[in-house]
Amino acid sequence: MKAVKNILLVGVGGQGTILVSKILTSGLVKAGYDVKMSEVHGMAQRGGSVTTQVRYGEKVYSPIIGRGMADILVAFEKMEAARWIEYLKPDGIVVVNNYEIPSLPIAIGKAEYPQGVMEALAKNFKTIEIDAAKTAMELGNIKTQNIVLLGALVKAFELNEIDWIEILKEIIPEKMLEINIKAFEKGMRL
Repeated sequence: MKAVKNILLVGVGGQGTILVSKILTSGLVKAGYDVKMSEVHGMAQRGGSVTTQVRYGEKVYSPIIGRGMADILVAFEKMEAARWIEYLKPDGIVVVNNYEIPSLPIAIGKAEYPQGVMEALAKNFKTIEIDAAKTAMELGNIKTQNIVLLGALVKAFELNEIDWIEILKEIIPEKMLEINIKAFEKGMRL
């Protein structure tokens, strides 16, 4: 029996974390895996944490990933990577968007954005740093950074057997499809 794989997606409300989890789940189901997904929105509409746990394999019994169990952590924002890193296996992979979204205490001057996040991650884990925001801006739409990260996740986790372009066509609205396909392909190359 093949081992269950655990993917933890973390970000801030409005970054498209849940859309990526839906695309990911759809692709894994089409590939024949048993898939369980759990999402936590928190105060997402106010810039709070959003996490999605995706577990897949031959047979999955629970959607919940425990501490130290995630095979890969995809962080849409640096501070979220630091906040959720305890869920990553010691030999896991962390894909981090080198992007900062100040939390409310930081935005109002009551706290400072933590420094050295990327260095601390790289010291302790296999870390793939992506500038998804810059890539998305080069494509012409900052909102595609989530799909850039999806491409990086697919490449890092070697989920190449799935026709992701077909999945994108099924889920992304037609008017946004072309730019999202480009974002996905860029993410695969980063």
